[in-house]
Amino acid sequence: MIEGASFICETGGIRLDAALFIRFPSSTRAFCREAVEAGGVAVNGRIVRRKGVRLAAGDRVAVARLDEARDNRVAPNPAVAAEPIFEDSALLAFDKPAALPVQPLTRRETAALANGVVARWPACAEASPDEPLMAGALHRLDAGTSGLVLFAKTPEAYAHLRAQFAAQTVKKTYLALVEGNVERGGELTNDLIHMPGLSFCKMVDLGRARICEAERRAARPMRAVTRFAPIAHVREGNEERTLLEVTIFTGVTHQIRAQLSIAGMPVVNDRVYGAFAVEGQIGHCLHALAASFVHPATGAHCEIRTSPPAWADGRMVPAR
Repeated sequence: MIEGASFICETGGIRLDAALFIRFPSSTRAFCREAVEAGGVAVNGRIVRRKGVRLAAGDRVAVARLDEARDNRVAPNPAVAAEPIFEDSALLAFDKPAALPVQPLTRRETAALANGVVARWPACAEASPDEPLMAGALHRLDAGTSGLVLFAKTPEAYAHLRAQFAAQTVKKTYLALVEGNVERGGELTNDLIHMPGLSFCKMVDLGRARICEAERRAARPMRAVTRFAPIAHVREGNEERTLLEVTIFTGVTHQIRAQLSIAGMPVVNDRVYGAFAVEGQIGHCLHALAASFVHPATGAHCEIRTSPPAWADGRMVPAR
């Protein structure tokens, strides 16, 4: 943390938050903005709370307090339950409930799984030095998705497994309860992009997105490949549903939810992707069931599985 620092602006016309980041590169752009908005920065003796104010050459900038990137850490919170389903010297695995985020978005958030993990295993806070808010989490699940989340206990285990994720050699298996009667399995391939202009995250297929040409040129498509197979059917009132086993190797944001919806099979209760709302249902009916990979310490093949969720229960009729 930087405290009681000051400097003279040498170049006129620069934004205050930009000048702070240039002078204190160990901080972050977000922390520079926060410091200004919190009243922790003065220009020529007067507190300035507008991050975009332009400085003149010769202005003296005084900083009462400015966080550095290394301060952007997960705060331990023992109130968040973190009971592993697997643990050894290198890895932890958890069966995350729906509605619980994997990681906090800022260091001030304390209600994510990672907050509970670092409270019980402090070493996890150092396992992902380049992404401290991950606290060793090797992958993300949407808050509304339940199931398997892997954490590394050491930087070596984190680097080893992240390389496997990057090489797309980690096999991830999910259960998805979708609307409709799905008779056959298949493979879905889409170039997904973040839908422009929305205040929330939603992925769409680049080729089908109803966007303008400027947005299309600016898009950064991510190839997503999802395989699915029906394993059971159920009828809820007048509504038919199908339980799918889904396998992915790529890890695009909202990949399964978006691709199944594009294919006309929205995940039950996933209102972002066009499903009907279900009374009393927490989260959408998508569950990370298992992952298989090479163990970072032993080099042996490893598979970790969770139990199926309550919505994948015995009322279902096995698919033929």
